[in-house]
Order: sequence, then structure tokens, then C-alpha cells
Amino acid sequence: MSQVFSFRRTLTAGFALLIATLFTVSVSAQSDKDELAATLGAKLQLRINTIADSAVPGLLELYTDQGLFYASQNGEYFLQARVYNVENGIVDVTENSLKKMRLDGLKQFSDSAIEFKAQNEKYVVNVFTDTTCGFCRKLHNEMDQMNALGITVRYLSFPRAGLNSQVYKDAVSIWCSADPQDAITKAKEGLQVPAASCANQVAEQYNFAKQIGVNGTPNIVLPDGSVVPGYQPAKDLALALQSLD
Repeated sequence: MSQVFSFRRTLTAGFALLIATLFTVSVSAQSDKDELAATLGAKLQLRINTIADSAVPGLLELYTDQGLFYASQNGEYFLQARVYNVENGIVDVTENSLKKMRLDGLKQFSDSAIEFKAQNEKYVVNVFTDTTCGFCRKLHNEMDQMNALGITVRYLSFPRAGLNSQVYKDAVSIWCSADPQDAITKAKEGLQVPAASCANQVAEQYNFAKQIGVNGTPNIVLPDGSVVPGYQPAKDLALALQSLD
């Protein structure tokens, strides 16, 4: 019996050592990535939010304030590239990573989007918009059609002229108005929106849009994280969404 207890103690001690070793390796690996993020960020003038292993051995994914990049594990090489897996067909590995980046990032704006909700909701799209953009206004004119097709639209702000522009100030006024839906509708009709201020995420929405490569409006993020870069008629957008089912 004493031999059994001795074996159990040895086995337990072995598991404890294994767990401790794995934890140490994990902490060390994370520490290395944190150090690499700091070094590369300083060299390249980028804010690196996250570093993760990529699908390619020896290559790391860098999620930055300027988009998705790659680097070698030792930090000697830095790449802006598209990675494809061609083992079984052609799979855009970079786009799959970007889809996750977009969806994860959108979560921070769950309470700050201006939402036009469909009564019988089938799909939700997030649209980066600028009230001075002609195609954004054209898309907004089809809001009733989109809602009727079961598409809920959540607006996020992307003032194309930047954060020091009047367009940005107007966006803040819209997001801070008593009725943001009415305010953004009037702004897209070319009407003046009364100035207003409050705690808001307009700048954060703009900066996040830049991170995921938005450089024009409207920019429509679909439920799977893929992007439609530009205006789509309501029926065409519905077909694109149906193709994801």
C-alpha cells in the first residue's frame, strides 16, 4: 500500500512540475512578445496592441494602430503583406485575421453606434459613415428599404477630413444630440445640426476605422467581419448578406 501512495505522490509531483514548466514557458513567451512589441513599436513609430502567432511558422501577426502587419520572431524583419494558404485551394489567411480584428474591435462601440433597427431583424451591419459623403447620403436614403429587408444598420463615425475638421465637430454634435437618429438624418439631408457636446467615442471610432484600413465611406462591415468598401443598393446588400448564410 505504501508503494501505491508513493507512486501517487510521485505522479502528482510530476504533474505539478509539468504545469509549472508550461506556465513558465508561457509567461516567458508572452514576455518576449511584449519586449518585441515595445522594440518594434519604437523603431517603426507604431502602437502595437497585440502580437500573436500567425498560421505561418516563424511569423508573428502584429495588430497595430495602423493595421495588421507581420514580423519575424526575432524582430529583424517586418512585413506588410497578404498571406495565402494554398494547400487546399486558396485561403486568404490575412483576411481571416482581419475579420476577427474588425469584429473584436467593434465590440467596444456596442453602446455608441447610432442604430436603425429592423423590426424583423435578420442581419446587422456596421457602417462607417461621413455626413458630407454623397454615397453615404444615398445609402441613408434607402434605410427604410434595408430595414424592410431585415437589415439593421449601426452607424459609426469616420469624418474623412480628420479629427481637427468641422466634419468631426459636426459628428460629435450628432452623437451628442438628444435624438442622434434624427440628427444624422437631418445632417445627411444637408441641414445644420445644433452644436452639442458630451462624452463620446467619435474619435475612437475614427481611429479604429484607420486601424482596419478604412479610407473612404461608406464602409460596410458585414456580420462575418468582411467588408463592402462603398455604397451598395439595399437589394444588393441583402444578397451579399444572404450569401453568408
